Amino acid sequence: MNKRQGCAAARVGEMWNMASMADTPVRTDMDEDSARQTRALIRFVDPGDFVTRRYVSSGKEMNTGTYSDHEVTLRDGMPIRDHFKLDVHGFMLGKNPSAVRDFHDKAQVDALYEREVEEHIRQLTGASKVFARGWMIRTSADLSQRAQEKVEGYAHTGGIQPPAGEAHVDLNEATARRMAEMTYAQKCPDGPGFKRFLISSYWRTFSPPPQDVPLAVCDGRTSFGGEEKSNTLFIVDDFPSEEEAVKPVPGEEGMMAASIFSHNPDMRWWYFSNMQADDVLFFKFYDSDHSVTWRSPHTAFRDSSFADANIRESIECRSVAFWE
Repeated sequence: MNKRQGCAAARVGEMWNMASMADTPVRTDMDEDSARQTRALIRFVDPGDFVTRRYVSSGKEMNTGTYSDHEVTLRDGMPIRDHFKLDVHGFMLGKNPSAVRDFHDKAQVDALYEREVEEHIRQLTGASKVFARGWMIRTSADLSQRAQEKVEGYAHTGGIQPPAGEAHVDLNEATARRMAEMTYAQKCPDGPGFKRFLISSYWRTFSPPPQDVPLAVCDGRTSFGGEEKSNTLFIVDDFPSEEEAVKPVPGEEGMMAASIFSHNPDMRWWYFSNMQADDVLFFKFYDSDHSVTWRSPHTAFRDSSFADANIRESIECRSVAFWE
């Protein structure tokens, strides 16, 4: 198979009727039904027709459009951590110690971490090749001072940002396809082409448990049926005014965009309490193989289960895996 055929095969894998997955009942077992539960607020984009964009700068982020908080049930998957399967739920919890001793040491992370992530994802998925696409630290600590600092030429990687604030998947389908094709062309210019690609997040918290603002992930099988929008990403030094933020932008349809979700009571949300530094939450942004669960919406939330919770510090690394 040549490169063009490989890309075509990946596109064929994306031709999927999402309604069929939405109509398929999610099978659970006694372990899932008996999991400890907590209630918390998750922010969802409101239904309706309006401009949805996300502006990010150093230490701060801003969304256009309107969002609402909804109280949802979150199940704690930590006691049954081995139950979750990547191709069934869209996420899994693994364990992989890191050689990085200080995740705030950018040079050390740059030198070590992405290669660790690539190797572990190869082991977890059996992919032919895995290429990391940058990392970010997120914290629930106060970043207001950092956000007030003037930044020139901000690059949205290798820095520190607040936790994600709404239910989303980082890439919509068009963005995922473009990222996969661009990554393969850059990294494998003489490669045979790929039959399947997976874009994912590799997420670990390195602050002591319990964490005050952990990450919630949605069982990908339950992520259909509600309203979805694309949320275009704009990386800026300064935020625009409210009026400027929603003005038409030529070529926006070809820019990087996430998928954001309106509240759907059928969504089944999970998190893993008391994560240790060796624990890794691995979840899908987009899998071109739609015969399996191919995405997992996610968001941060404030967990009231533990009165003595610590500030959450985490590192996430995005990657693209290929099957040739």
